[in-house]
Amino acid sequence: MSTEAPVVIAARRTPIGTRGRALAGVRVHELAAPVLQAALHDAETVTGGSVEIADVLLGNCMGPGGNPARLAALAAGLDPAIPGGTVDRQCGSGLAAILDAAAAIRAGDGRARLAGGAESASTAPVRSVGGVPYDRAPFAPAGFPDPDMVRAAEDLAAHDALARARLDAHAARSHARANAAYAAGRFADELVPLAGLDRDDAAGGAERVLPRLPALFPGGVLTAGTSTRIGDGAAAVIVAPAGTAPGLAVRSGAIVGGDPALPGLGAAPAILRALAAAGADADEIAAFELVEAFAPQSIAVLSRIGVADDDPRVCADGGALALGHPWGASGAVAVVRLFSRLVRGGAPAGTLGVAAASVGGGLGVAAVFEVVR
Repeated sequence: MSTEAPVVIAARRTPIGTRGRALAGVRVHELAAPVLQAALHDAETVTGGSVEIADVLLGNCMGPGGNPARLAALAAGLDPAIPGGTVDRQCGSGLAAILDAAAAIRAGDGRARLAGGAESASTAPVRSVGGVPYDRAPFAPAGFPDPDMVRAAEDLAAHDALARARLDAHAARSHARANAAYAAGRFADELVPLAGLDRDDAAGGAERVLPRLPALFPGGVLTAGTSTRIGDGAAAVIVAPAGTAPGLAVRSGAIVGGDPALPGLGAAPAILRALAAAGADADEIAAFELVEAFAPQSIAVLSRIGVADDDPRVCADGGALALGHPWGASGAVAVVRLFSRLVRGGAPAGTLGVAAASVGGGLGVAAVFEVVR
């Protein structure tokens, strides 16, 4: 690994609230501000002094505009001289923002960055053109496939001939792992309680009802149980120059394009490219954190990188199927989870982890991280 690799030295997130529930009244910058404060406090604790912040970069997909990263930085009480920028790569935005922060440090600016993502699906504005509302902006222009993400997940299940039982089993594992992680207290050090919520409110016993849920499409295999719940939440990390403190070195990153008709596959080529850039292969990775928006997506990605559905390295404490999916924050949540599993979990120096997301429109974002002590 290059000794110049920037390092994630602190990582925090809010609990993920299901849209319309516990965090429904909290605006996007209000979700992010306390997480920025907590990550900065952690970084200053581990370094034993003040940490100079050069910028705040946050992913966001469906917010009100107005540069939520800048609003969050000010709301967090940061010096007004610190700017902010908002990144939109849809469900990969939070991870892309972290890679952008690492790239700025690699380019020669030796100051730390706060980076991550925030999404308030509950307060996202209704958008319109000429007074006519629409649910979302297009992921692809006219002449290209532009499926709704739920439809795309069903199409991917058909494309890969994935059976209903296999999808149900994958979602059940995610919920069971999340429940076990809560019971063991493995989320405690990463969470910043907010608005009375101190745990991800989607996590529960859904695995018991999965076989009874109806298919979302006639003759299909996808159900509400094998689809994530849309969520509200935020996550942030401090990316600092090499040698600042122990943490996760950003060993490589990749952002790729693919077929907009099957956007769920995007993470696979991104992971393979990031692994190649890091000089590693999937067998060397100790921990994978995928943004598992849909069970068919996760299974299809894993099969293409040579990893089994039930591999214990994948979302070992549950993923988005159990915890929820706050679009622009989810890629950053994946990095927070890696930080807890590997850095807080005591993994030795040199241990590798991967965070990745598939993205609407046919994109993939992935990064390889290495524990440094």
